Amino acid sequence: MANLGIPANTIAVLQKYNFNFQKKYGQNFLIDTHVLDKIVAAAEITAQDCVLEIGPGIGTMTQYLAESAREVVAVEIDKALIPILEDTLSAYKNVTILNDDILKVDINRIVREQNGGRPIKVVANLPYYITTPIIMGLFENHVPLESITVMVQKEVADRMQVGPGTKDYGALSLAVQYYARPEIVANVPPNCFMPRPTVGSAVVRLTRYEKPPVETADERFLFALIRASFNQRRKTLVNGLLNAGIPGVAKEDITAALAKMGLPLTVRGEALTLEQFARLGSLLRPSGVENTSG
Repeated sequence: MANLGIPANTIAVLQKYNFNFQKKYGQNFLIDTHVLDKIVAAAEITAQDCVLEIGPGIGTMTQYLAESAREVVAVEIDKALIPILEDTLSAYKNVTILNDDILKVDINRIVREQNGGRPIKVVANLPYYITTPIIMGLFENHVPLESITVMVQKEVADRMQVGPGTKDYGALSLAVQYYARPEIVANVPPNCFMPRPTVGSAVVRLTRYEKPPVETADERFLFALIRASFNQRRKTLVNGLLNAGIPGVAKEDITAALAKMGLPLTVRGEALTLEQFARLGSLLRPSGVENTSG
């Protein structure tokens, strides 16, 4: 089977099927064998692993994953790519192709059926517009997973690993760092893709924590606070939380909680660490509210 990481082979497949790139799906196919090797190495794929690949495209990375993994489930939203995938992956008996939207797929069922409920590894080359919903969906739905190794826009990768006080720090940074340890494993310039994107990309590996680094009685409430704190970045934390209208959280509760934490009323959300948000969450969580995390 022709290695699709070689540009000439990708061009041949696209011409054979007269394939047109769909802007709405943010399609950029990887054409660099070194980067493909790096991704598989970073994801630490072994012969025991079941891998969920999101957005296989024409199957470039899928070929690499299938060589290393026991089982690969590739979920592709674009119907036009399904016959191409069936062709480029025909030599691999350990690949299942699903034509579906990953945000609507019951991933827990895939994990049960394909991997006996044991944690899977996720590998993806994600378009910018859908990176956050996909990653957060995997974490918030508590899909049993060991790691997520993804190609994303460079600035999104940076955002995942920065700390308080930096301009890129936000709800995504906190959410990712609550669930996983982020690590940028490769920077990938535009010329590694076809067609070339206008921005640089990066491969980031998110290693799932067995237990989050902070304790919270209510995960959903914590993330509602975090999102509200960053919805209007130039506002103070007090105003951000009030404008969000979180049930059971009044102005006096917020000012009392900040006083207890030794923080000024003028503090902004981007100044708080994950630990501080967890503490704020436990101080503000309305008593008697049922625990909805998990």
